[in-house]
Amino acid sequence: MATCPPYPTHPTGPAGGALRHAHWWQKRWVRYGALSTLLALSGLVILALVREQTGTEGFLVGLGLAVLPVPLLVAAFRWLDRVEPGPWRNLLFSFAWGACAAALIAIVANSFATRWIATATADPSHADTLGATVIAPIVEETAKAAAVLLVFLFRRQDFTGIVDGVVIAGVTATGFAFTENILYLGTAFGTDQLSGDSGIASVTAATFFVRVIMSPFAHPLFTVLTGIGFGIAALSGPRQHLRRVLLPVSGLLLAMGMHATWNGSSALGEYGFFAVYVAFMVPAFGLLTWLVIWTRQRELRTVREELPAYVAAGWLTPGEPFALGSMRARRVARQYARRHGGRAAAREVAQYEAYATSLAFLRHRGRRGRAGADFAVRERELLHELWGRRAFARPALNAAQAWPAYGYPAPVQWQPYGPGHGPMYGHGPMYGQGPMHGQGPLYGPTAPYPVYNPYRT
Repeated sequence: MATCPPYPTHPTGPAGGALRHAHWWQKRWVRYGALSTLLALSGLVILALVREQTGTEGFLVGLGLAVLPVPLLVAAFRWLDRVEPGPWRNLLFSFAWGACAAALIAIVANSFATRWIATATADPSHADTLGATVIAPIVEETAKAAAVLLVFLFRRQDFTGIVDGVVIAGVTATGFAFTENILYLGTAFGTDQLSGDSGIASVTAATFFVRVIMSPFAHPLFTVLTGIGFGIAALSGPRQHLRRVLLPVSGLLLAMGMHATWNGSSALGEYGFFAVYVAFMVPAFGLLTWLVIWTRQRELRTVREELPAYVAAGWLTPGEPFALGSMRARRVARQYARRHGGRAAAREVAQYEAYATSLAFLRHRGRRGRAGADFAVRERELLHELWGRRAFARPALNAAQAWPAYGYPAPVQWQPYGPGHGPMYGHGPMYGQGPMHGQGPLYGPTAPYPVYNPYRT
C-alpha cells in the first residue's frame, strides 16, 4: 500500500489548542433531537392552523398548487451550490424550518400584531395595511434569518462563503413561501366556492398567477440578502467581531426593506404593483443572480490557485487543479466514471471533487489568516478523504483533461488504479522522491508556505 505524501506547511503556523470537552447540551444527538422535535411540533401546529383556515378541500387544492414551484427553486439553488455542494441535511433543515417554524412564528406574530393595531387604532383597514407593509416584513424575515443563523453557528464548516449563505437562505425562504402559498391559495379556493366563481377569472386563478407564476422567487429574493450578509461575514477574519455582526444585520435590514416595498406595492393599485415588479423586483433579481454566478466563478478560480500546493506535495496530479476548477471538466469526469465504473464510481468522483474544493477553500482561508485552530486537523481529514478515493477519481479526472474539447487526444481507457499502482503513482520526482517530499526548506517545521499561482507571471 502506498504511503501518504507529507502534509503541506500550515500557511499561518502550527495549529494550536486542544478541542474542548463538549457539555451534554452540545452533543450532536441532543441538538438533532431538539431541532427535530421543534420542527415536528411546528409542522403539526401549522398544519392544523392552515387546515382550519382553508378547510380540508381548500388545503388539498392549495397544497397541490403550492408545491409546483418548489422543485424548480430547490434545483436552482442546488445548481448554484455545485462547486462545493453542502450536505443535503442542511437543505432539509432549512426547508423544514421555513415551512414549519418560520411560518408558524409569522402566522402567530402577524395575527397578534394586526389585532393589536386594529384595537389600538379602531381602524381595521389601516391595521391590515400597516401589518402587511411593516409588521410582516420584520417578523417573517427575522424568522427566516434564524435558520441561516443556526447553520452559520452550528454547521460552520459547511458555511464558508456567499454562495452557502445564498443557498441556505433561498431554500429556507422556499419552504416559507410553500406554506404561505398553501394558505393563500386554499383561502382563495374557499372564496370561489362561496361565490360560485371558477375558471380563469376566479380568485384562485388570479392568486396562482401572481404568487406562483409571476413571483415564485419573491421570498427567496428577500431572504437571499440576509444570506449574503452571513456569507460575507463567513469570509471575515476571526478577530473582525464587529464586521461579523454588522454584515448579517445589514443584510437582514435590506431584506426587510425589499419585502416591505413589495408588500406595499399592493396598496398602489394594479398599475403600481406591476410598476414595482418591473422597475424594482426584476432588476434586483437579475443583479443578485449575476452576483451569485460571479461568486461561483471566483470559487472555481480559488480552486485552481490553491490546489497546486498539494500537487507539489504529491497529493494531487499536476492537471487536477485545472480539472477541478472547471465545472465542465468535473461533469465529464463524473460521466466518464459512471459510464465505465457505474454509479458507485461516479459517486466516488463527485465526493472527491467536493472534498478537493473544501480543501482549496480551507487553504485559502488559512493563507489569509482566517483559518481556525483546527486547520491542521481539518486539512488531514480532507486529504485522507481524497487519498481514499483516488483509485476511481484520478483516472476520471485524467480522462476529463484529455477530452477533445480541451485540446488533447481522446480519453484513455478506464483503468481504476489500485493503491500505489499505475502510471500516476509512485514514480518520478512528484511522488515520494526529491526535495518536495519531507526534505529541503519547503517542508521543515518553520518552512514558509509554498504557493504556486498559475496566473502569476
